Amino acid sequence: MYRILLSIFLLLGSITAGMAETRAEKLAKEIYKPNSKYVLVVAHRGDWRNAPENSLQAYRNCIDMGVDMIEIDIHKTQDNQFIVMHDATVDRTTNGKGKIADMTLADIKKLYLKSGHGIKTRHRVPTLEEVLLLAKDKILVNIDKGDNYFDEIYELLLKTGTEKQVVIKTYDNLATIQSKSKNDIIHKSIFMPIINLDKQEDAEVVVDNYLHVNPPAFEATFKDIIIHFPEGRHGNPPAFEVTFKTETPKLFRVLNKIRQSGSKLWINSLWSSLNAGHDDDLAVEEKCPDEAWGWILKQGATIIQTDRPMQLIQYLKKKHRH
Repeated sequence: MYRILLSIFLLLGSITAGMAETRAEKLAKEIYKPNSKYVLVVAHRGDWRNAPENSLQAYRNCIDMGVDMIEIDIHKTQDNQFIVMHDATVDRTTNGKGKIADMTLADIKKLYLKSGHGIKTRHRVPTLEEVLLLAKDKILVNIDKGDNYFDEIYELLLKTGTEKQVVIKTYDNLATIQSKSKNDIIHKSIFMPIINLDKQEDAEVVVDNYLHVNPPAFEATFKDIIIHFPEGRHGNPPAFEVTFKTETPKLFRVLNKIRQSGSKLWINSLWSSLNAGHDDDLAVEEKCPDEAWGWILKQGATIIQTDRPMQLIQYLKKKHRH
C-alpha cells in the first residue's frame, strides 16, 4: 500500500510540475489585463549598453535582470534565413561589409559583432530561431517589422513553441494588415497597432477602426490552461503603441480613447521625438525620472520600451509597479 501511495504521490507531483506556469506565460497573460498596475519593461535591441546590440548576450542580460520583453530586429539573408540585426547592412555592427540580402547565412556567421564602441567582440550574429529558443518560456519577444514577414516566420514560431509569447506590431490600418497575412496575424500573435501622431493624420480614425473590428473571442492556450477573452471590450487589441513629438490636444484625445477602450498603452522612452521630450536621457543623465518615466506613467502607460532597462526597473520597483 505504501508503495502504491508513493507512486501516486510522485505521479501527481510530476503532473503538477508539468503544468507549472512559465514566466513567459504569466507575462503574456499580463498583457491582457487592462486594469493591472504592473508595468511591462521592453528592452530596445536588448541590453545593448553592456553587450553588442541584438546579440544573444544582450538578450541573456535582459532575462537575468528581469526585463519583461525584448525588442528584436530581423532581416532576411540571400538564402532566405532570418537573422537578428537592425541595419540592412552588416557594416556598422560587425567586422564585415555588405548588404544582408546579398549574403548567405554562412557568410554572416563568419562575422563578429562589434561593441557599442566599435570594437570587434567574440559574439556572432544570431538567427531568429536562436533568439526564440533563448527566450522560450522566459521572456516576451517583440519582432520589429514582423508584420512584413508574419506568414514566413509563423512556422518558425510553431517550431520553437514561442507563438504565444511573440508580439507583432504594425503601422498599417486594419484592412491592410488583414490583407497581408494569410495566417490571421491579429489572432495568432499578440498583435498591437502603432499610432504615429506625427504621420497618421487620421490617428483617431485608425484607433476607432481597430476598436470596432469586434474580432472573434480571443483564446490563449498556455499548456493546459485556456483563457477566453469575450467579444467586445476585451476583443480589442491588447495594447496600442503611440509615438509623438509634441504634446497636443489630439495626443490626449487618442490616449484617452485607448484607455477607455480597455486596451493597454505602450509608450517609448527611447529618445525625445517619440515621447515629447520625456525620454531616458532626461531620466538618467539629467536625473529627472519623474519628469520622464513618471510623466509616461501618468498618461496611463503600462508598457514602456527603453534603452535603460535596469534603471527603469529600479524606478518602477520604488513605485511598486514592477
